[in-house]
Amino acid sequence: MNDGGSGLPWLVIRQDDNGARYRVGRYATQDEAQKIADSLDGRGHKQLYSVERIGQTTP
Repeated sequence: MNDGGSGLPWLVIRQDDNGARYRVGRYATQDEAQKIADSLDGRGHKQLYSVERIGQTTP
């Protein structure tokens, strides 16, 4: 995935059972990213999917 695309500031992040975090994809809008996260989350797996803006810090 190319990190140079400033036009795609929204990330979908997957967190597994061990707390490891992985970027699933980058999207132009928060709504688009949230739709992807919701569809992945609805598959019933134990992973957690979240949406973050690039540069946003997580606690």
